[in-house]
Amino acid sequence: MEHGKNNPLANFKNLFIVYGIIAAAVLVALFAGVFGKESAGITSALGLLVALFSLITLIVIFVSSLKMLDLINDTNAKTDKVADELEKLRQAVNQVNMSTHVSEMAKTIAFRDNDMQTLRDAVFDKLQQKDFDSAYEIIDEIAHKTGYKKLAEQLHTQADKYRDANDAERMNQIISHIGKHLDDHQWAKASAQIELLIKEYPINDKALAMRQRLLEKKEERKKILLNAWDDAVKRQVTDRSIEILRELDQYLTPNEGLALQEGARDVFRTKLHNLGVQFALAVSGRQWAKAVNTGEEIIRDFPNSRMAEEIREKLEALKTHAGQQA
Repeated sequence: MEHGKNNPLANFKNLFIVYGIIAAAVLVALFAGVFGKESAGITSALGLLVALFSLITLIVIFVSSLKMLDLINDTNAKTDKVADELEKLRQAVNQVNMSTHVSEMAKTIAFRDNDMQTLRDAVFDKLQQKDFDSAYEIIDEIAHKTGYKKLAEQLHTQADKYRDANDAERMNQIISHIGKHLDDHQWAKASAQIELLIKEYPINDKALAMRQRLLEKKEERKKILLNAWDDAVKRQVTDRSIEILRELDQYLTPNEGLALQEGARDVFRTKLHNLGVQFALAVSGRQWAKAVNTGEEIIRDFPNSRMAEEIREKLEALKTHAGQQA
């Protein structure tokens, strides 16, 4: 809404002022005319009295109208402010919806990628076991899934290639497949396939060497994570430090774990403190949904902390507030 030159209330105020000036001028003229007569009678005196009363009444009405117009303008200004806040809220909701949509898309893509990798592994397991009929049955089923036709074609080509290959070529294909698991740090899958490979080729040097390759790749990943951990701790990037530590945990010996214990304790203390601050700010700001999410994160990641214990007692009330706010 606009309250400038085109505002009808402002135009009405200007018109009222003009009429007031004209009325006052007329009354002044009448007043002068009455006193200008040499023999003014009772009628003229009464006319003057009525004129003065009318002028006073006009002034009172005028002042009241001005106050009313100011009140209306103030109300309109507040309405505009509310409208602006609603527009900001609408934009924020749209942004949240967009972020949620993007997040859901990312989850869908990640799930699809994981699903495809699982299907590749299932087919290759059957090929490695020389169960070609089952491998082709799986591929046929994949071909009927929406969006998986290209994957089925790739797997069919791979199955044909494996079926028609000699022992040396098949072993190279298996080693290549294991290499992908190693690159993706899928140690359990890689280990299982290495053992199947060695079972099939128990005296083959290339097959036996895969165990050592697995150990070397794990050690390489461990060094990368340790360097990343040191860097994250020095830069005080708490979330990244915890993320690294959780992956690093599977590589550490008990002694190495003890060596990192103090640094890890400081990182987790900082993380808990930061979450506590976020939770307190959310509660004080009546951001109930954020308070619930932060509280649940504290309970999940720090279940034995005193803070988690206190939040558990308040969580249901916070959820109630969040539901009412929503």
